[in-house]
Amino acid sequence: MDALLHDLRYAVRSLRSTPGFTAVAVLTLAFGIGANTAVFTLLNGLVLRALPVRDPQQLVEPLFKYPKDPRLNNYSWRNYERLRDDNHVFSDVMAISPARLQVIHAGGAGQDVEAVDGAYVSANFFEALGVRPAVGRSLDAPGDRGTGVLVTWPYWQSRFHSDRSIVGRTLVVNDATVTIAGVLPREFSGLEPGMPLSLWLPVDAEPMTQKPSRFADGSLRVQIVARLKPGVTMAQAQTEARVIDQPRLTENEARGHDVQWRQAVISLEPAGTGLSTLRDLFSSVVLLMTATASILLLVACINVASMLLARTAAKRRDIAVRVALGAGRARIVREILAEALILSTAASVAGLWIAYVGARALVNLIASGRPPVGWQRLEIPAPLDWHVLLFASGAGVLTGVAFGVAPAWRSATSHAWSGLRQTDAKQSARFGAALVVAQVALSVVLLNAGALFVRHLMDLRTVGVGFDTDSVLQVRLDWSRTGYKPPQIAAVYRQLLDRVSAIAGVRSATVAGMTPISGAGASRFITVPGFTEDPDARRRVTLNDVGPKYFETLGTPLISGRDFSADDEAGPRVAIVNQAMAHYYFGESNPIGRQFTIEGLADPRRPLEIVGVVADAKYGDLHETPPRTVYMDIFQGGPNGGLLVARMARASVAADVQRALRDVAPTVPIRNVTTLADQVNASILPERMIASLSALFGVSAAILVAMGLYGLLAYSVARRVKEIGIRIAIGASRADVIQMVVRRALGMVLAGLVVGVPFALWTRGYATFVLGLVAATKLDVPVTLPTAVAGPLVAAATAMIVVALAAACLPARRAARVDPMIALRTE
Repeated sequence: MDALLHDLRYAVRSLRSTPGFTAVAVLTLAFGIGANTAVFTLLNGLVLRALPVRDPQQLVEPLFKYPKDPRLNNYSWRNYERLRDDNHVFSDVMAISPARLQVIHAGGAGQDVEAVDGAYVSANFFEALGVRPAVGRSLDAPGDRGTGVLVTWPYWQSRFHSDRSIVGRTLVVNDATVTIAGVLPREFSGLEPGMPLSLWLPVDAEPMTQKPSRFADGSLRVQIVARLKPGVTMAQAQTEARVIDQPRLTENEARGHDVQWRQAVISLEPAGTGLSTLRDLFSSVVLLMTATASILLLVACINVASMLLARTAAKRRDIAVRVALGAGRARIVREILAEALILSTAASVAGLWIAYVGARALVNLIASGRPPVGWQRLEIPAPLDWHVLLFASGAGVLTGVAFGVAPAWRSATSHAWSGLRQTDAKQSARFGAALVVAQVALSVVLLNAGALFVRHLMDLRTVGVGFDTDSVLQVRLDWSRTGYKPPQIAAVYRQLLDRVSAIAGVRSATVAGMTPISGAGASRFITVPGFTEDPDARRRVTLNDVGPKYFETLGTPLISGRDFSADDEAGPRVAIVNQAMAHYYFGESNPIGRQFTIEGLADPRRPLEIVGVVADAKYGDLHETPPRTVYMDIFQGGPNGGLLVARMARASVAADVQRALRDVAPTVPIRNVTTLADQVNASILPERMIASLSALFGVSAAILVAMGLYGLLAYSVARRVKEIGIRIAIGASRADVIQMVVRRALGMVLAGLVVGVPFALWTRGYATFVLGLVAATKLDVPVTLPTAVAGPLVAAATAMIVVALAAACLPARRAARVDPMIALRTE
């Protein structure tokens, strides 16, 4: 221990004497460790962390997947009761129905109203999970009228300032008066990792908020979680659950759903780490980012190893003298490793701060996604979680050993006489060059992957979407509590359109039930006279209620026919269809003037006449093939809601639009104001994460290569001062000297490209696989990367060559300024 402490003290003094080297090495490693720790924080919070409940490994969730849809845990209350009462494989079956709650706090001079995330749960929910309140009691007993509410620990702290006397206080939640029964323990905030809930109510409190009651008629939508009985396997439970679930599939088919619902059978998945919503969306993304961040950390380790190697080579005379005087090689190796471990320890501490900032940035990025992540506050565990601390410590130790081995091995294998005679200088230079080549190869892989993902993201946003996202403002109004009837809503919308269209800077304005890629929408079966459809191939068509100038505002081309007009409101029902629908039902014939009926409407026998055909546009997801779509005049049916849409000539017009809304409808709340571009970006959040982080890591790796290459060239120039002086003395020009340094830099980069390009080509297949996993959470469609293979590779190779030239600039300049007389006198 005395020898170890001596080595550590010596290493600290040695590093303190070279603050520039120490700072660069620590920052380089800190970025690599911080990036890995930030990604691991997300991985731990979303995928690895077990729920704080009793025996979480016994929990399962039943999922089903309709073709071309994500996996769902979404059942009616009737489905839940059937599974709860008829099974023999689960000891408990629980239901949870997340909801956005309006909470009114009475007191003081008035009422305080806020919107919070909460859930209605079955009576056995907390007992089955083994979660007991930290303050107060649990919810009402089964069968009692649900008037209790539990609050989570963070909400108790932030809203009620940890006041224990809140038990028994009343709240008004979605117009229902409830009593605070207790406070849940600190560690429990819900079953969805990263998406905490604040209020928990018994499910029989839900009828107070719905007219008619969804709970009473069994239509309340819930998520189901079950606990396996001891000795029951997942396969046994799944077999029985599918048998019990058959009536759901039969009911779907009886209600007119297409035959594909037969494929939406239950599959049980482990739920010990939480429900699958965010995990399905981001687990493959986080795993890819983990692999990418690991490569970045390896590049950082190689960079610092080359720096330590140059540092050790600069001290080779000192090391040789110490070995000649009797110092053991193990002692020399231990001192070098001590320096490496101190650097990695300091880098781990700095990396935790980088990880904290990075993790917050990732959470904010995820929060910009569309529902289910866009409507709810995200809370990923902070990097000070002990799992994350353990990861950061382990990463620090491993990196310290990784980049310390090379210089230690070089010192251990060098002879004392070679250090005194400087005969191992060329071998050290070759070893350092090999490290730079490895850095270049890894950086090419990262840069190529980043270029591929960025190109894929650009294509996803622009190729075949069928609308123009630039400068389109969307304002959604909340009509739910205003008391307006459809005719009154239509009148308000007409006034709004007149006011908004008159605003300078508004090119066009319209109203719509939904806009593209919003995550919402309706679909129905249609019947076209004279068209016979194969029952097994029958599919629903997408429906959208829109007003006049909708296609002009969205930038969707009108192919034939006309747009809706004010004269249509009192006339026969009309519709506009997209090209996909026109071609499927009418082939090459002209669909204008043809009629069809929509099943499931209030009067399905009343036909609609086609008055126009528009270009195809994607509505559910950017990965999809544009669906068959029917656009109906929103003013013919009487709008129940919808949103105002305006194409702007300048961004400042948004304030004028909101002012017009407040003037025309002062009692109607504005739910949200956004743009179509933001809506599209929210729908492709996983792809944005992959592209942005891959590009960031690729650029960071290129910077590290520049640093490593600069350090090696600077050391090489300093070592070859005498040689350069001789070259200049016998007639070499300064241009020749600069060319010599640049040629060496380009030689190492080209060697790295030769090694890295084959690996970069292999990563293309891996990138396609990962993007396929991401898209599979949305649609069952194949995902392909841009067909131009050469583009990203050329970009990566060009970036590496530019890096080499930039890194060689200063060393080459120094070499060209060598004075032959001074160089020849130096010994």
